[in-house]
Amino acid sequence: MTLRFKRLTLIGIGLIGSSIALAAHRKELAEEIVISTRTEATLQRARELELGDRYYLDAGEAVEGADLVILCVPVGACEAVTKWIAPSLAPGAIVSDVGSVKEVVINAMQPHLPDTVHFVPAHPIAGTEHSGPDAGFAELFENRWCLLTPLPGSDEQAVARIHEFWTALGSNVEEMDAHRHDRVLAITSHLPHLIAYNLVGTAHDLETVTQREVIKFSAGGFRDSTRLAASDPTMWRDVFLNNKDAVLEMLGRFSEELAALQRAIRWGDGEALYKAFERTRYIRRNIIEAGQETAEPDFGRHVKDAGE
Repeated sequence: MTLRFKRLTLIGIGLIGSSIALAAHRKELAEEIVISTRTEATLQRARELELGDRYYLDAGEAVEGADLVILCVPVGACEAVTKWIAPSLAPGAIVSDVGSVKEVVINAMQPHLPDTVHFVPAHPIAGTEHSGPDAGFAELFENRWCLLTPLPGSDEQAVARIHEFWTALGSNVEEMDAHRHDRVLAITSHLPHLIAYNLVGTAHDLETVTQREVIKFSAGGFRDSTRLAASDPTMWRDVFLNNKDAVLEMLGRFSEELAALQRAIRWGDGEALYKAFERTRYIRRNIIEAGQETAEPDFGRHVKDAGE
């Protein structure tokens, strides 16, 4: 297989890193998979799960001889990790990442990378609310999007290899300008998480005076928000701090829409409410038709999961 890498190094072995390791092993995309993480406990767990072939706490050692290095760390840690590994990167190596913010990550990583390597930023739009090496599974990227944001003048062959790599993992791959990426993700991912965190936080405050009724009688809408709000707090703290301009812009637009709904409810404007809700159903239908969600009742949950 021409795509097969000699040595794939994954720095960070949470949900995304462990899923890449499992999928790459299953698809035989690398002769050797090297794992690096910052804590001995996490590294030991990755070893127990047999996620790789070699394991290092020192990221610099881990990247030696690798022809593909992927940073699977929170976006706020990308600069420090890049400085750490830069002197040890092999000439011709491809360096990538999985961060959900791209402009800040590119600006943080690019200045520290040697001219002898190829930098191809990427963002697999896939995940769950779980984290850590135990959370990974090989099918995570199946029929999910992975956005590449190559820099101007990037080596075409390196970009093509990363494109093929993510395609082999099961992703639908598309290239996008980093600035546009951050604006798109601000509305499709970052803002929904922020709203979920706020909604669940508000419910927690109410719960203290309603004797657990908010939790006990949670309806589907609130329950589904708690899934987003259970996501890795370190990762999402970094996302909001590093994509603040786009998030604040989208949050402003959201606030305007929310104020319009508030006025409609206050004044009993049923027609305005109906039109707003009808418009949003169209988006939901398009998401289902695009294969990014199921049309099954209750979001495809099985009856046995209803109480979970």
